[in-house]
Amino acid sequence: MKSIRNILNSRFKRNGNFFMRLTEILGVKPKEIKHYRRAFTHRSMNIKDGKGNAFNYERLEFLGDAMLSSVIASHLYLEVPGGDEGYLTKMRSKIVSREHLNELGKELKLIDLVESKIPAGQFGDNIHGNLFEALIGAIFLDRGYKYCEKFITKRVIIPHVDIETLEGKVISYKSLLIEWCQKEKKTFNYNVYDDTGNDELRHFSVKLSIDDKVVAKARATSKKKAEEKASKRAFFAFQSTMSKMI
Repeated sequence: MKSIRNILNSRFKRNGNFFMRLTEILGVKPKEIKHYRRAFTHRSMNIKDGKGNAFNYERLEFLGDAMLSSVIASHLYLEVPGGDEGYLTKMRSKIVSREHLNELGKELKLIDLVESKIPAGQFGDNIHGNLFEALIGAIFLDRGYKYCEKFITKRVIIPHVDIETLEGKVISYKSLLIEWCQKEKKTFNYNVYDDTGNDELRHFSVKLSIDDKVVAKARATSKKKAEEKASKRAFFAFQSTMSKMI
């Protein structure tokens, strides 16, 4: 197995602007570059640190998620003094949703900094959000909570957090539909099946039924995406009543 030093030295020979890109993203020069090296190392590199622990960004995701949630929770608590626990929790979930984190990671082009044996084109969308969380974790370790808070405020809160807009944003149409059905005491069923189309990628189709009546159909490359798409179509069919739950 290659040593961390050899792997990381080779990275900087191939990508000499790594330090400069980090400085551009952070707004300051990194103090301990090792934290950022870990934040952009994919598990496919199969690197171990000096103690035999895996050297990749996955543990930093956990730390970054906690830091992000903490800063966002504090902001909402101060910004919306009349919001109860349920409201604040729902709003925080909208800000740190996987979809939004993926957008933030794409915005900063973090995928360009990743060291991986897997071609960038083969990664799923979630890697962008994973890298963003790992970056937050690295910033916390490198510069502490105060600068971490400053970075999140600059990159997330100021450009993307508008309370009025967020109040009308739906994170998951499926979750919303299930909540609505339970409240209205309606039965629902997602009948998912393999699509036999001629597409190169495998597709799934779904029929969404409410009270034994098919109300929406959808097709996508995964069961989850097909269910979400069908739920979104059902939402617009019942928008006058379901929108009250957003």
